[in-house]
Amino acid sequence: MATSKRIHSFKTPCEQCPLRPLPHFREFSRDELEFVSHFKRGELAVDAGSTILVEGAHSAHLFTVLSGWGFRYKMLEDGRRQILNYIMPGDLIGLQGTIAGEMQHSVEALSPVSLCVFERDRLMTLYNKHPSLAFDITWIAAREERILDEHLLSIGRRTALERAAYLLAFLFERGRQLGLFNGRKFIPITQQHIADTLGLSIVHTNKTLKKLGERGLIRWQERGCEVLNGEELLAISGWEGLGEGKRPFI
Repeated sequence: MATSKRIHSFKTPCEQCPLRPLPHFREFSRDELEFVSHFKRGELAVDAGSTILVEGAHSAHLFTVLSGWGFRYKMLEDGRRQILNYIMPGDLIGLQGTIAGEMQHSVEALSPVSLCVFERDRLMTLYNKHPSLAFDITWIAAREERILDEHLLSIGRRTALERAAYLLAFLFERGRQLGLFNGRKFIPITQQHIADTLGLSIVHTNKTLKKLGERGLIRWQERGCEVLNGEELLAISGWEGLGEGKRPFI
């Protein structure tokens, strides 16, 4: 695992977690909250562009994103990159390494990211003593599978314009649910990130994004994209949206 800063024992008390008041997340019971408070070892601050987890690594920890944006990806030997999905507050990362023994993908920060750090070795205690939290982890894994199904459908069957509209609508919808937009609806990704997600060349990606910009749906800026019309992006993509109620997090 490569990170820009070490794990700090200082931690935001789980009772004061900034994610808990968001209507997007379900509430913890008293026993669940007490367990998670002891399960959490500390917090990790990661700079934008830093690697959080490396493919092939064995990590003693798993993490919940407390703030910031990031992405999961795999690399080919010649340096070509496929971005698999994006991570945002409430997402659990590192579970694959816990189950499989080593990470099968890498994780990088798009913006400054804060992570809650959990001891991997205590995960079985969660399964043994808190079945509701164990179900939550299963739910999170199933949700990730559902999202990847939609991403694969997009790459395999949507046109370039539909793919780009879908990806930006997906990121916009998630960011809006989590309250990540403070006035300006800005997603911190580059055109290279989009190309590596959609499986398109950077030239084709640029031309496709230009079409969305000409329709007044997005405004491209340095190091990011401002969404001007999320509803129209949804319509172009043919995607029905996230369609989920309250969701768990650890």
